Amino acid sequence: MPDTDGRHALHRVTLGAWGKAAASGARDLGPIVAVVAVFQLLVLREPFPDLGATMVGLAAVLVGLVLFIQGLKMALFPIGEGIAFEFARRGSVPLLLAFAFALGFGTTVAEPALLAVADEAARVRAESRGAGPESGADYALALRYTVAVSVGLSIMIGVIRIIRGWPIHRFIIGGYLVIVTLTPFAPRGIVGIAYDSGGVTTSTITVPLVAALGLGLSMSIKGRNPMVDGFGLIAFASLMPIVFVLVFGMVAG
Repeated sequence: MPDTDGRHALHRVTLGAWGKAAASGARDLGPIVAVVAVFQLLVLREPFPDLGATMVGLAAVLVGLVLFIQGLKMALFPIGEGIAFEFARRGSVPLLLAFAFALGFGTTVAEPALLAVADEAARVRAESRGAGPESGADYALALRYTVAVSVGLSIMIGVIRIIRGWPIHRFIIGGYLVIVTLTPFAPRGIVGIAYDSGGVTTSTITVPLVAALGLGLSMSIKGRNPMVDGFGLIAFASLMPIVFVLVFGMVAG
């Protein structure tokens, strides 16, 4: 006989988890909706252009947020931690570093925000120099690959830091000192792009995978504290592109 009681219990647990996720998503979305509504109705004193479409859009955002959060919990976080545990079990540092680089490079090179910034920077540069669209396309591609390589290397460095147990603040302070040193020598037109590139590289896919990799690795290495050693990879991924793009601007002009 099928275990109907067990399936019903599992069904109730699943519905309860999704219900909690929906309630949490509504709480997260509530302040944003309240701010927009207050400014639209009380400050600007204008009605919403299409209230029906707005409500449907808000419902879609809520559903998407719930699905995304649950997807992270059910798939990306377990995958990232599982990969870290497996690499630690095998004891293969070169394979772990190769995976860290590939993860950073692969998720960054196709990041939509980076594509938008690189294309816009290339367009403005080409217009200012009177160059054709081909020149702009080459510049955008070079900028994208520069940022992607920097993120791959930054995650590699972060993984080495976790393995060795080095304190993170030395790397962060040193990295920003390098940025401050390079900024006066970089072309003025690249400085803003370089600083923005540090923010567009941490996407919704990269962040959970990289965070799970760091936590899983720190939990699988004896003597490491996940709260101390497991976090910080995202900071590396945000800092290193600034350095690389500043240097890229100094080389490419």
